[in-house]
Amino acid sequence: MKNASMQNFERCVLVSGLISLPAWDELWADYLASHNILRSMEGEVYPETFSHYIIERGVLNDWQIQQLLAGHTKFNLGSYQIVNSLGQGGMGQVFLARHSVTKQEAAVKVLPRDKCAPEAIKNFQHEIRVLSSLHHPNIVGALDAGEDGGVCYLVCEYVPGQNLRKLIRNGRPLTMKSAASILSQAAMALQHTHEQGFVHRDIKPGNILVTPHGVAKLTDFGLATQIGGKNDPRAGKIVGTADYLSPDQVKCPTNPVPLWDIYSFGCSLYYIVTGKVPFPGGTTMEKARAHIDLLPLDPRLLNPTLSEDFVNVIADMMAKDPDKRIQSAYAVMERLAKWSPPTPRDIEMVDGAELMAAQMRKRPTTTQVSVNTIMQAGANAAPIILGKADEKDKLDFTAKKKEQVSAQDTVGAISRHPAFSESEDLMSVQMSRQIEEEERRVKTNDYLMPTVTLFGIVPAVLMLLTWLFYALIT
Repeated sequence: MKNASMQNFERCVLVSGLISLPAWDELWADYLASHNILRSMEGEVYPETFSHYIIERGVLNDWQIQQLLAGHTKFNLGSYQIVNSLGQGGMGQVFLARHSVTKQEAAVKVLPRDKCAPEAIKNFQHEIRVLSSLHHPNIVGALDAGEDGGVCYLVCEYVPGQNLRKLIRNGRPLTMKSAASILSQAAMALQHTHEQGFVHRDIKPGNILVTPHGVAKLTDFGLATQIGGKNDPRAGKIVGTADYLSPDQVKCPTNPVPLWDIYSFGCSLYYIVTGKVPFPGGTTMEKARAHIDLLPLDPRLLNPTLSEDFVNVIADMMAKDPDKRIQSAYAVMERLAKWSPPTPRDIEMVDGAELMAAQMRKRPTTTQVSVNTIMQAGANAAPIILGKADEKDKLDFTAKKKEQVSAQDTVGAISRHPAFSESEDLMSVQMSRQIEEEERRVKTNDYLMPTVTLFGIVPAVLMLLTWLFYALIT
């Protein structure tokens, strides 16, 4: 006789419908026979052991087994059967699913029950409406949406492959040709988004899916809003991912415009050809301020195989002044056409030996301590809503600006790129002046507080002593 835990596991499997009763009985008999276990000894078999056999036979996968062992029995949403977990983000979970009739695979985005507050539901429904109005081969299309058992879900086409962030983290930076091909496809999707009157507001490598054959798809419109902010559920908030926020969005988040996405697009291109974000490390507030005040490290220092013309495109997309930025996603495609093949091709990464050799040839003779500090990892972050910086944030940011001034002097030992460093000396002077001003203000506050406190306490103490003196003599 099976033990209690095995009986409970069997019940969960059969209730879930993942395995039928005849198939279960056959699996159980095969397991006992293959392991020379007598029926009288079946009570010694436990779920953890038998589940490994089920996985080895290819009947269920690891994720399904873990859910069953945890006592979960519901594996469907509407007409879709949940097959596996694809990932989890700040706005919900994404699962691989299969239609119960057509057997078509799809990606199902789910808003968990613990996040089903009225505002969250409103935002989720907003995303569904936005995505349903977009129809482009390079945008992950919406197939269905609904609610099942209090769970809101959005069904989208399934794209085999991985997002750009994972691709770069698990490998190396892309070649200029592959980067241009992928970003050109994503730019077509972004152009369509803007033409339909929307700003994405969360353009980043993690939201660009790529198939093994180099086909790119733009995804995750959870933060998208209408141009100008009409009917925006997050009106006036700085939303997005700190590593890719445009300086004009940080300064004035009330009027969403397509140029925000162009800047984020430039930061994404910077990342996929260098493996680093423009301003790694630091707090969310420090990153946001860096987009406004600091210059990013010349990408050729991180990937010397990049040409000057290619770096020009990155620089023009990341121009801090919106008027000097590339003005549309279509213009980005035109600028990248020089490197982009006419049709998608298999992804190519920079050869590791070639990259190392190029870095050795262009390595500066001066110390690289400051540069290496700026190059600290920090490729991506969850979507955020910025708060208010405290004095510690400001002091840390001051130290970071000093660090960049030092780093820029180090970069000076390498061939400079005008767009990233032609006003480097001026920027260094401006930053140094700002540093001195901030330090003077912080120090003034530090000195002022004890002074104010001193002048407030001393009179009170003198008055108390005077009162005690008069009390004693009378």
